[in-house]
Amino acid sequence: MTSSALHGFAPVTDQHTQILILGSFPGVASLDAQQYYAHPRNQFWKLVSDLVDVNLVILPYEARLPLLHKHHIGVWDVIANAQRKGSLDTNIRNAVDNDLISLLTTMPQLHTIGFNGGTATRTGLKALGEYAGKYNIVTLPSSSPAHTMPYSAKLAVWQELKHHVK
Repeated sequence: MTSSALHGFAPVTDQHTQILILGSFPGVASLDAQQYYAHPRNQFWKLVSDLVDVNLVILPYEARLPLLHKHHIGVWDVIANAQRKGSLDTNIRNAVDNDLISLLTTMPQLHTIGFNGGTATRTGLKALGEYAGKYNIVTLPSSSPAHTMPYSAKLAVWQELKHHVK
């Protein structure tokens, strides 16, 4: 049995975004907090901290978002709304995708798209279709605590984004 429709968040992007990191859909902790990657064991903010050499983890959420903009990094999810019990991507049902193509038109400097996890990659590449060829695509291991790869191994792949960060 799945829950009623859940709705994701607005994109954190601007016209200067050069790198867009796309997740799948916010988990329960994120939806409850109305913040991207709010689960305390999700490693997203730590990984991005290592990319931009600023400790975002210690900052309040409201201070993190302007720093993403400063480093030309955007964040969004590939799924706009869905039904899901719990936080696992495997439990997502009746998903409606975000309009990635329309978002891309608002970011003329975008050159790199990083997909945070397998569901984001599969769904995002399908949604982008032929537009995917216009960007550097990086498939990232999920920052989720459910993806039990050691942090150092995740960071090694996420570091592929580092040479694109300004």
